[in-house]
Amino acid sequence: MASPYTKPPKRLRDLNGFGPKSEEIFAKVNIHTVEEFMAYDPYELYALLKPMKGIGLNSIYAIIGARENLSWLEVAQTRKMEVLMRLDDMGLAPK
Repeated sequence: MASPYTKPPKRLRDLNGFGPKSEEIFAKVNIHTVEEFMAYDPYELYALLKPMKGIGLNSIYAIIGARENLSWLEVAQTRKMEVLMRLDDMGLAPK
């Protein structure tokens, strides 16, 4: 799938909805580049991050949004059921 970005982002913080804090979080799981981030399935990446303090449902929306150049809010509003069903299948849905 081609990237929806007109100019490829160079750093993780350049992705939609991400900033320096996002870079710090991803560095903890050895993801330092946009290419490394894009190589992960968003749900598998969420599974890696979920044990960390402060990682919740909005994080998966942000990961999907960053990959697709959308606001995490748009993802949450339009795809919440799809995301929750997938997380439930993985045993990662909120209780």
